[in-house]
Amino acid sequence: MMDHHLILRVVTKLLVAPILLFGLYVQFHGDFGPGGGFQAGVIFAVAFILYGLVFSLKRLCKTVPDWLVHRLIAVGLLLYAGTGVVSMFLGGAFLDYNVLSKDPVAGQHWGILIIELGVGITVFAVMLAIYYAFAGRPPALDDADW
Repeated sequence: MMDHHLILRVVTKLLVAPILLFGLYVQFHGDFGPGGGFQAGVIFAVAFILYGLVFSLKRLCKTVPDWLVHRLIAVGLLLYAGTGVVSMFLGGAFLDYNVLSKDPVAGQHWGILIIELGVGITVFAVMLAIYYAFAGRPPALDDADW
């Protein structure tokens, strides 16, 4: 790394943790106010993309490998769809959260939390996959590492 990027690297290291913390706030505050999974997923992705822009795509790929990004997309989609299927097996309609608990209000709360978590994971992973696709392969990684 070049020494003339020292300030940018230090500021990025200081910013990544608060960005992730704000993403958590948006994720878990989404069922009570503005925010939710989509916004939190984008905020989380921004933290990692900033890291990749400043420290290199190679270091970002070591932190969050491409195979993990693809699996996170699947996990997020399975959380979303699985919540709907579970609600159908419990006698409700697809994504009918009322049947997820004996108390319909608690069922609504749990359903929204799980759905928003699935959306957040999916959006985070898709944003990183798009960044990886546009940024290209890092020169020092071979096919086994990518």
